[in-house]
Amino acid sequence: MSESTVDDAEELTTGRASYLIGGRRVRVSDLVEAGLLPAGTQLTFLRRRSGQEYTAFVTVDGKIELPNGRRFPTPSKAAAAATGRGPFDGWTAWQLPDGTLLDALRQEFLDAAAEPLSGEDSPENGSAARHAWLKEARKKADTSTPITLTVRNLLAWWGSSRRGYLVTEQVAAELANHGLSTVPDFAAVGLDDRVTLTGPPVDTEDSQDAVAEDEPRSERLVVGTPGEPEAAPPERTPLTAAPPPSASVDEKSGDEDEPIQGQTVGNLRSALGGVTSVKSSASFEEAFTKMRLNGFSQLPVLNGTRNLQGAVTWESMALARYTDTEAPFARAIVKAHAVSYADHLIDVLPHLERFGFVLVKNQTNEIAGIVTIADVAAEYGATARPFLLIGDLDRQLRRVISEGLDLADVIALCDSDGRRKLASFNQLSFGDYQRVLSNQEQWDKLGWPLDRKSFTDCLNELREVRNELMHFNDKDKAGEAAIPMLRNMIDLLREHAG
Repeated sequence: MSESTVDDAEELTTGRASYLIGGRRVRVSDLVEAGLLPAGTQLTFLRRRSGQEYTAFVTVDGKIELPNGRRFPTPSKAAAAATGRGPFDGWTAWQLPDGTLLDALRQEFLDAAAEPLSGEDSPENGSAARHAWLKEARKKADTSTPITLTVRNLLAWWGSSRRGYLVTEQVAAELANHGLSTVPDFAAVGLDDRVTLTGPPVDTEDSQDAVAEDEPRSERLVVGTPGEPEAAPPERTPLTAAPPPSASVDEKSGDEDEPIQGQTVGNLRSALGGVTSVKSSASFEEAFTKMRLNGFSQLPVLNGTRNLQGAVTWESMALARYTDTEAPFARAIVKAHAVSYADHLIDVLPHLERFGFVLVKNQTNEIAGIVTIADVAAEYGATARPFLLIGDLDRQLRRVISEGLDLADVIALCDSDGRRKLASFNQLSFGDYQRVLSNQEQWDKLGWPLDRKSFTDCLNELREVRNELMHFNDKDKAGEAAIPMLRNMIDLLREHAG
């Protein structure tokens, strides 16, 4: 290990420790500031199979500088640039002269941050316990006995029951800090789907340097059981060439692999819910029976483990038989399109418009479900209802404040320094409504026979729902669950606004 002590890390304040454990990804600059990684330290990335060795140096401001002078904010970007390939987990790629991995220094840093300072009580927010659990998860992943659990149970470690955009970033950051990720991506599947905590990928060079097969996406598929962890390798990632020397990589964000935001295909219930299929050698009678028994309008046609032939629909079978009463079943097969569970739902709409349905691949390229236009219509309908109610709530709150309070008093509360240049009630934000109604003096002016704290507490809950909706990230239907609360609040405002 490097010549560093716990005393170096104990200089971290309690607030900083809490932020690092529950906020963002550890950076190389954090290690430099904590005295764990001195500026000027030489780093080495050795690819053992080929014997290629790459070097870099740690700068004073916590960047990684290659011999050609290019500087990178993250170890992974530096590793990809050095080799001209990738992606790599830079934390387990770069090592110090004594063989210590950057990942080991990161864990030492996190361990020190997780421990309370001498004489202080343990944190009450559970971050220390979560840190210990994540360390154990990493050990299990490294020994090929990874932890598998539902997304719901994973979120419970962060005290959350759903994936808001803030908690999603926090979970992804803390997993990354421990060299962990979930397969499949916890943000792109349903709450009750199971994910496996996996460790950093191993640089085998075979997978990094091999040329990907030139085959259509739809032909690399297999019928599988959804929701269960798989031993098969994940989908190949395309090779990433080094950016051109003129790229201003030094100024780019230091966060790698930011979590998926917004609705993905995998968040739909049917996406990974399993699929019924037939082979291309099937009969019309088999397809007809399966479609009738299940109430399907289409049926995937799959041969073997990774061979999608297409699909049959009521229309395609009727047309084949109408054209030729003796037509073989294969003549009824039409083209079918497959998408990844992690694809954004908005990007899949053109394929749905064209085909009426899409097949869904899980993390191992298996066909794990099917999504139809009806599924997507129901999804957007569920999002639209609370969205419209939030708009009505916003109008009602603005009306209450504009008709019952003085604009000058409101501006004094919401824009006391004049930076926002508020000049009308129409410029107020939802946060402004909360700020005004939380003020006892302004509340008293309304003359409502209501409890201010209960009212504003409810308003704060609705603000969080509103933020999820406005970020188009309400993947766990918090907005739909809040519909009764929204309606009650709107009715109350109408009743007391006069």
